[in-house]
Amino acid sequence: MKDILIAGAGKIGSTIADMLAATGDYRVTIADRAAAQLEALDTAHPVDTLVLDIENAAALGTALAGKFAVLSAAPYHLTTRIAEGAALAGVHYLDLTEDVASTRRVKELAAEARTAFIPQCGLAPGFISIVAYDLAKRFDTLDSVRMRVGALPQFPSNALNYNLTWSTDGVINEYCEPCEAIVDGELVEVPPLEEREEFSLDGVAYEAFNTSGGLGTLCETLAGKVRTLNYRTIRYPGHAAIMKALLNDLRLRDRRDVMKDILEHALPTTLQDVVIVFVTVSGRKHGRLVQETYANKIYSRTVNGVLRSAIQVTTASGIAAVLDMLAGGVLPQKGFVRQEDIALDAFLANRFGRTYAQTAQAGHTAAA
Repeated sequence: MKDILIAGAGKIGSTIADMLAATGDYRVTIADRAAAQLEALDTAHPVDTLVLDIENAAALGTALAGKFAVLSAAPYHLTTRIAEGAALAGVHYLDLTEDVASTRRVKELAAEARTAFIPQCGLAPGFISIVAYDLAKRFDTLDSVRMRVGALPQFPSNALNYNLTWSTDGVINEYCEPCEAIVDGELVEVPPLEEREEFSLDGVAYEAFNTSGGLGTLCETLAGKVRTLNYRTIRYPGHAAIMKALLNDLRLRDRRDVMKDILEHALPTTLQDVVIVFVTVSGRKHGRLVQETYANKIYSRTVNGVLRSAIQVTTASGIAAVLDMLAGGVLPQKGFVRQEDIALDAFLANRFGRTYAQTAQAGHTAAA
């Protein structure tokens, strides 16, 4: 049995803890600075709890002593503190962050680490990179890789067509920070909330627009190999325009605490959501220009007797699967591990990775 510390007892952290504890293969401790958050923990299986201020380096070091791994489900601005603690304690490190600057710091720490550092293990970044790279490897030469992901309410009922299903801090951050992309073969930064497009899937209309962090490390991995590479978040039509007015016109991007307060007091949470994963890759095979697409919808479901939202299930399953593969010796035990280093078949065969396989639709190939 391996000892695991999970940092952050929110919606995602509690789901990860419950999934891992249910296996009997992990002894799980979940830590949070808020005692009330730990007391309200919603798990079907017993886990240990720890009141911990992550910004207290000494306390964090004590909490990490003797652990196999630490999984960060804390707000993105605490990511580097946890990673630095993991490096000092000599434990494996996994996180869910979409924050580009945090991931760069994690990579720096991994260069000298005695253990594995695996950032961005959730949905996007995370599973989306595993899928995209698996498709990309099937081509002789690449032309474009387009990645689209959204976590949406099944029954939108407000002007934003949105409910809070994930970290409010994380949503605001990805709407505000510059976005990496490859355009005409060049690595560039593009503005968030821009380059809006519309598309339909299963008869439902959606919009997609630039957000930060979803590409993970794919820009670096595919640099010089692809003409176009981009990531966009999926929402229902009308969402981007309102968010641009709030963040840009009213300048709430400079007052993120105010923006967070507005969203959390105006938008209800929901467990009735759907996660959409949509990846399209085009390039040449045997001299022909062809396209392959992966499309998947995952809905909320009951896990271990507790109803979990789709974003909880997919995000927690992603990091749990990577941990399982690390514990099983399938992944490198030292240094920086990218999501695209993880084989899709091995991920989907994992007991947690099967969450994605249950409703997966086979990609198709068509002449272009």
